[in-house]
Amino acid sequence: MSQARYAVPAPITDLASFFDVSPHPCLAVDRELTVVAANRAYLALVGRDLTDIDGREVGTVFPADPATRAQVTDSIRRVLSTGRPDTVAVPRFGPAEEAAQGGSARRHWSVTHVPVFDRTGQVTHVLQQPAQVTTPAAPATLAALTGEREELARLFDQAPSFMAMLVGPDHRFVFANPEYMKVVGHRPIVGLTVADALGEAAEQGYVALLDRVYASGEAYRAEGARFDIQAEPDGPVDGRYLDFVYQPLRDNAGRVSGIFVQGIDVTERTRAAAALDATERRYRSVLEAIDVGFCIMEMIFEDDRPVDYRFIEVNTAFENQTGLVDAPGRTARELVPDLESHWFERYGSVASTGEAIRFENGSEAMGRWFDVHALRIGPPELRRVAVLFNDITARRQLEIQLRNLNAELEQRVEERSAALRLYQNIVQSDESPVVAFDTDMRITAFNRAHREAYRRACGVEQQVGDSLLERIDPEQAEVLRGFMARALAGESFIVRQPGDPARDTPPWQVAYNPLRKEDGTIVGGFHHALDISSELKAQADLEKTQDALRQAQKMEAVGQLTGGLAHDFNNLLTGMMGNLELLQNRLARGRVEDLERFILAALGAGRRAASLTQRLLAFSRRQTLDPRPTDVNRLIAGMEELLRRTMGPSNEIEVVGAEGLWAANIDAGQLENALLNLCINARDAMPGGGRLTIETANKWFDERAAGERDLPPGPYLAICVTDTGTGMTEETIGRAFEPFFTTKPLGEGTGLGLSMIYGFARQSNGQVRIRSELGVGTTICIYLPRFVGDAPPPDQEPAVTGAPAASSGTVLVVDDEATIRDLIDEVLDECGYTVIGAADGASGLKILQSGARIDLLVTDVGLPGGLNGRQVADAARALRPGLKVLFITGYAEKAAFGNGHLEPGMQLLTKPFTMEALSAKVADVMKER
Repeated sequence: MSQARYAVPAPITDLASFFDVSPHPCLAVDRELTVVAANRAYLALVGRDLTDIDGREVGTVFPADPATRAQVTDSIRRVLSTGRPDTVAVPRFGPAEEAAQGGSARRHWSVTHVPVFDRTGQVTHVLQQPAQVTTPAAPATLAALTGEREELARLFDQAPSFMAMLVGPDHRFVFANPEYMKVVGHRPIVGLTVADALGEAAEQGYVALLDRVYASGEAYRAEGARFDIQAEPDGPVDGRYLDFVYQPLRDNAGRVSGIFVQGIDVTERTRAAAALDATERRYRSVLEAIDVGFCIMEMIFEDDRPVDYRFIEVNTAFENQTGLVDAPGRTARELVPDLESHWFERYGSVASTGEAIRFENGSEAMGRWFDVHALRIGPPELRRVAVLFNDITARRQLEIQLRNLNAELEQRVEERSAALRLYQNIVQSDESPVVAFDTDMRITAFNRAHREAYRRACGVEQQVGDSLLERIDPEQAEVLRGFMARALAGESFIVRQPGDPARDTPPWQVAYNPLRKEDGTIVGGFHHALDISSELKAQADLEKTQDALRQAQKMEAVGQLTGGLAHDFNNLLTGMMGNLELLQNRLARGRVEDLERFILAALGAGRRAASLTQRLLAFSRRQTLDPRPTDVNRLIAGMEELLRRTMGPSNEIEVVGAEGLWAANIDAGQLENALLNLCINARDAMPGGGRLTIETANKWFDERAAGERDLPPGPYLAICVTDTGTGMTEETIGRAFEPFFTTKPLGEGTGLGLSMIYGFARQSNGQVRIRSELGVGTTICIYLPRFVGDAPPPDQEPAVTGAPAASSGTVLVVDDEATIRDLIDEVLDECGYTVIGAADGASGLKILQSGARIDLLVTDVGLPGGLNGRQVADAARALRPGLKVLFITGYAEKAAFGNGHLEPGMQLLTKPFTMEALSAKVADVMKER
């Protein structure tokens, strides 16, 4: 063969001409293994014309045994299925003309099959590249044989695959082409055994494989086998991946004489494939891990119209997002027969145009809504679309609900706005000031009434955004700040604020409330101020009326007492006057023995009269409720004599006081009034006489018992008054506590007694109950809450221990009763005091203004002439600061001074008093610092 055979024509106009003039023999077959092309080098190599082999099945082109033919066709099929090159080592067959001439020798070949891909990546053809290894024996010259071998060497050198020839059972290298030497690191190997030349091959088991092939005569084929090459001892190890075949070579006797090694270094391809596989696994793991649905589909068209699509690949989330199972390989119509056509149209547009789309749409057939991102992948002719999607059904339903809610809210806002306009009209028309404020205590809204009231009070117009605390007195501002802070803390409450005539502001009752959002968050507060001038006036009038009624009731009771008291006073006066007259007679006759008996009798009658008078004054006085811890048993014992006189001699009284009776926090005077009224009612109910029982007891009411009495559960003390009178009907009991209701004849009762008793009990957080039976009698019980603690001991008069020690000092006595002035003068003179007397307040003040020494002022409270005792004392202290004062009065102590308190250095002594009590009280006042 000469070099001219491989000359390249010029110019090369296309790939077909390049294929035809290529010096490398090439044969092309299609997927049906039919010969479709062969270049001139191939035809020259095999000694054939293209017309002889074109269109024929590749296995029938040359005469060959079935095993060799199968070896060639199997290699081609492997390339078609795997898409990777494949090499068949030295199949034995001969050209057709040799067979026709009776030739018996067969040529040996090394055939490499290479895949040819189309644009879609599919293998459409296989390119066969044969290399002749031997030629048939013939009577050729040595020169011809040498040329043939040189040609063979060139073929080996130019072969794209690595090749080597091993002979003998020890596998000694007799040939290795440049590609093989490149694989093994260009080490000197020819003439050496594999074990000696490539020690790492023996370590990795490749020599053992050669032994097996040599012994069995069967070829060994490997794909992607790893071969770790160490070209130098202790040098770096280079891991390579190889596709190769160990093909046994036989001699004329059919015995294996060597092994032909041929293959391709696929390291880069293997690594690329591994990298691609790792990338695919990585992306696959991502696609499998995400919740987003993913699929690859192949569109199906009819007449260029998309009608369906087939699922090629799906991830795990696909089933969760769609509810479709076993989708790969099946069409959408198979899985969802009623699927809407708009899905095919959208995806068909992506497959046809290559334009990615993002949209949201729903499928009634699937009962779901999806958020979809679709894009074309792969060659356009494959019409494949990748889809990433999410099931947004829940979100879509929520959006629908939100739209409906928005529509409803708009309607409600309109309704609310109308309501707010109505409320605004109502608030603006309210004649009472209303103002709202935020958490910074600044005004957010107010009505006309507030604007007018603020302008009257402060002389300026108030604006939204102003502070409510501006333009008012700092002290009042702090109080107002406290009220607003309570409202901002969530408290609703009502306070009363006094009026200010200087600012033309009336007294207000102000209701404070927090302003909240719908979630309960406090965003401010508001107050509503009500002018209570009329209410306070009405309340004051009512209190005056009630006070008058109470006093009238007392006076009625006093009137009931008058007859008995007059009788008792006449008896006491008779005793006093009689004894004093006897004393006078005895002294006139000079009889001084046994006079003390008459003196003591007169003094005793006087003391009893004084006690009776004090009781009557205490009962009839005017005063407000003054609740204090009270020993009820002791109070009843103190009233017993008065009650017996009220009931008269025809009625018997029994008092049963419970041992260890609890104290009650009450107004003692009101309880005395209540008991007296009950006794008077009982007396009137027993015209022929009877028995009255006053009983006290401790009671503990549980839920049931307390509920029957309309009381909270807990401890109470009971005061029950029982008579044996005529009793009451059920109708009378039902109306007994009504004001002005009475069963007595006209003019004999006001009908206020029991109503006042009921009011007192309820004011004291207690209750009143009536039990009665006609002809048997009536029991009325007052229940009062227990006071936890002890009642204070009763007031004690100072004990008289005899005449006081002699004293000194000047005492001014002011009293309009001359006998009392003289009596005080006599007593204090005997005690060592200098006494100056005055008949009224004006005379007393003249003495005080004179500059005379005065150590103590003793003055009656009720003086004539325009100045009472308290006024005299105040004027005296203005003239002489720190002057000691002793008041004397015939009124009850509280009646004399109301609820006022005596100043330091002032004391009180009530009439009548003993001379010992007077001297002791004066000495006590004089000792005060």
